[in-house]
Parts: sequence; structure tokens; C-alpha cells
Amino acid sequence: MATIEFAIYLQFFLGLVAAVNPIGIMPVFVSLTGHMSPEEKYKTAKTANIAVGVILVISLLCGQFLLDMFSISLNSFRIAGGFLLMSIAFSMMSGKLGEDKQNKQERTESISREQIGVVPLAMPLMAGPGAISSTIVYGARYPTLIETAGIVLTIAVFCFCSWLLFRSAPLIVRFLGQTGINVITRIMGLILAALGVEFIANGVRNLFPGLM
Repeated sequence: MATIEFAIYLQFFLGLVAAVNPIGIMPVFVSLTGHMSPEEKYKTAKTANIAVGVILVISLLCGQFLLDMFSISLNSFRIAGGFLLMSIAFSMMSGKLGEDKQNKQERTESISREQIGVVPLAMPLMAGPGAISSTIVYGARYPTLIETAGIVLTIAVFCFCSWLLFRSAPLIVRFLGQTGINVITRIMGLILAALGVEFIANGVRNLFPGLM
């Protein structure tokens, strides 16, 4: 049983890695914080990942309530979330970094904002619709108190790992280069597409059991 539960949290963690793609976002982070001192960069990285954690935990705790309020079944949300994840994945595999998460108006507004850790880094670049929908699906699928606590802990571990990556972002970007980052982004896109297919398959299987 413990092994099964660990596999669930590991799958959720890997799904977040693919949906958020922190390595792919690192060039954006380096560009937005290029004028800052090292201390300000560290503070921005900390703010961004704390904000991501807060957004995802709120999505986890309130997701089922929102589904019930709009009379949306979990399986319907799984299918919609799966298509959304696949859409984001196709953009990642084609190398369109961030275009699926941040529109032109949001990019314009973010330039004039000082707190870039929250906007646009945390929302919408990191805690975008893919990560939020994935969190809601897992929260609705594993609703017990222990499972919810495990998912919250997984989110915290993910945000901590992402913070460590952002702290070393300039070094990693120089080491990987744009080509290396593009390769990783496409691999993450492939993983995210597979996760989207899994969401859709589970939703269709439960909505239309006669088809399987």
C-alpha cells in the first residue's frame, strides 16, 4: 500500500515537472531578473516558488468545491484537462516556450510590474492552467485527508526543487545553452502529452464504460 501511495505522489510530482517545466522557464527568469542584484534574484526566486505553492494548494483544496458548484463530474474535468495538457505539450514540443501560458497583454503588463516573482513568473508561467488542472484532478481523485496531505507535501517538495534550480539558473543556462534547454523542453512536452492522454483515457473509460 505504501508503495502504491508513493507511486501516486511520484507520478504527480513528475506531472508537475512536465507541466511547469522550470528548466524551460529559467531563460525567462534570467532575462526578467537581469537588472537585479544577486540578493534580489534570490528573493524573486523565493517569492515565485512560494506563490506557486500557494496557488496549487488552493487549487487542490478548492478544486472539488468548484467542480460541485458547477455540477461538473471529475471524469469530464479529466477529459478537458487532458486536452488542455496536450495543447500545452504540443506547444512545448514545437519550441514555443511560454506562448501557451502568457498572452501578449499579460507580457506587456508584466514589464511595468516590480513584483515579477508573482506576475508573470508564478502566474501564469509556472502555475499555469496545466499545473492547476492536474492538481485539481489528483485532489478530486485522492480526497482523503492523508492523501491530500501527501499531495500538499509533494507540492512543497516540487517548489523547493524549483527554487534550487532558479537559484542556480544563470549557471545552468550557460551550461545547457539554448539548444539544451530546447531539448529538455521538448522531452517535458512529450511527458506532458502522455499524461494528457492518460487523463483523457481514464475519463472516457469511466464516462463510457461500455466502450472499453
